[in-house]
Amino acid sequence: MTAYDYDLFVIGGGSGGVRSARVAAALGKKVAIAEEFRYGGTCVIRGCVPKKLFVYASQYHEHFEDSAGFGWTVGETSFDWKKLIAAKDAEITRLEGLYKKGLANANAEILDTRAELVDAHTVRLVAFGKTVTAKTIVIATGGTPNHHGALPGRDLCITSNEAFNLEELPRSIVIVGGGYIAVEFANIFHGLGVETTLVYRGAEILSRFDHDLRHGLHEAMTAKGIRILCHDMLKSVAKGDDGLKVETLNNGVLDADVVMLAIGRLPNSHGLGLEDAGVKTNEHGAIMVDDYSRTSVDNIYALGDVTDRVQLTPVAIHEAMCFIETEYKNNPTKPDHETIATAVFSQPEIGTVGLTEEDAGKRYSDVEVYRAQFRPMKATLSGRTEKMIMKLIVDAASRKVVGAHILGHDAGEMAQLLGITLKAGCTKDDFDRTMAVHPTAAEELVTMYAPSYRLKDGVRV
Repeated sequence: MTAYDYDLFVIGGGSGGVRSARVAAALGKKVAIAEEFRYGGTCVIRGCVPKKLFVYASQYHEHFEDSAGFGWTVGETSFDWKKLIAAKDAEITRLEGLYKKGLANANAEILDTRAELVDAHTVRLVAFGKTVTAKTIVIATGGTPNHHGALPGRDLCITSNEAFNLEELPRSIVIVGGGYIAVEFANIFHGLGVETTLVYRGAEILSRFDHDLRHGLHEAMTAKGIRILCHDMLKSVAKGDDGLKVETLNNGVLDADVVMLAIGRLPNSHGLGLEDAGVKTNEHGAIMVDDYSRTSVDNIYALGDVTDRVQLTPVAIHEAMCFIETEYKNNPTKPDHETIATAVFSQPEIGTVGLTEEDAGKRYSDVEVYRAQFRPMKATLSGRTEKMIMKLIVDAASRKVVGAHILGHDAGEMAQLLGITLKAGCTKDDFDRTMAVHPTAAEELVTMYAPSYRLKDGVRV
C-alpha cells in the first residue's frame, strides 16, 4: 500500500477549498491546504464581502436626502475614502483570521505558498522548494478577472481586484461591462460622488436576468445620473493631459480618471501543472468535472469558479460539502445547481430565483406571468420616484412557481426565502393561501391573484 504525506491536499484557500479542508480534517483526515495570497478567496478578500461594505457606504447620501421627508434635518456631510478603506481592511483581516482559526482548530495544516501539480498524487510547494504527496487532491483556485488582452492600453485599466484599494477616490470612472460586477460598482462609485459611465457591448445590462428587471434597473440608474452606453465597446485607452482618454466605438472619446474592466472572470487554472497530472480543461481553461466534481483523474476533484459551472460563493461551499459526502462518507452526492437564488447589489437591488420569463416560455407550453410594479411605502415621504417590480413565473399545467424576480429594496433578502419556496416546489395556490404581512413590499408576492398575461408556446397572449 502506497503511503502518502496527506490524505487530502487542497489547492486554494477560498470558500470551497477551506470548507473541504476544514471538514475533512475534522473527520480525522490528515489534511493540508495551500494558498498563495490570502485565505478567504475572492469572496472574502476582494469580492462579495468588501463589495457589500462599499454598497452600504455608497447608500448613505440617499439616506441623508430621504431623512428630510421624515422630519429629520441632517447637517453638512462629507465622505472620507481612506477611512472606508481602512475600516474595510480591518474587517477583511478579521474574517481571514477566522478562516485560518477554523482550519487550525480542525488540525488542518495551513501552507502559505503557491501549489502546483507534478503528477496525480504529487504537489510542488513553490515557496518551500519541495514536493509532497496526497491520496486525494482538491483544486479550488477560483477565478480571476478578464484583463481584455486585445485592448490597447489595458495596462492603464483596473479590475474589481484593484477597485477595493485605490489610493484616492477618482473624480470620474468608466466601467466596461454589463454584468453584476460592472453594475454594482457603477452604483457604488456613483453613490460616493464619482461621475460614472458604464459601457456595454450588449443591448441591455445584466443579460441573464429577467427583462423587466434589467430594463427597470437601467431606468433607475439613468435617473440617478449614471451614464449607460449600450451597443458600444472600447477601442483603446491612453494617457491624456489630465487623466485617461477612452476611445469608444460609437460614442467618441471619453475622459476618465480611472477605467475599470468588468468583462467577466476566467478560471484561475494557468500554471497549475494540470497537463502534467492529466487533468483536462476546456477551451476557456475551466477544469472539466463530472457530476460529482471529479476531474479526468480519479483522485483529483475541482470545486468552485475554476470549474466555471456557477460562479457563486455558496455554490462552491455546496460543492465542497458534496465532495465530503462522496469521498469520505460513502454517500455519493451530486451538487444541485438547479433553482439557485441570487442577488445583484445594485441600487435598487435585484433578487431572483428560478427561470426568467423568457426561459420559462421555452421550457413550458403554457406560462402564467404575475407582475406588479409600484412605488414602495418608504418613497411616499422621501419623494423618491423609484419603482419596485415583482414577478412570479408559473407553469400553468402544474401550477408550480418556477421563477420569482424582484427589483427594489431588500430584494436579496426576499430572494433567499423565495429560494426555499421554489426549491420545495410550491405552487401558486400555496402563495395564494399564504396570509400577507402588512404593510410590507413582500406582501405583493402573495396578493397577485390574477395573471398579468400568459405565454403560449413562448408567445405573449
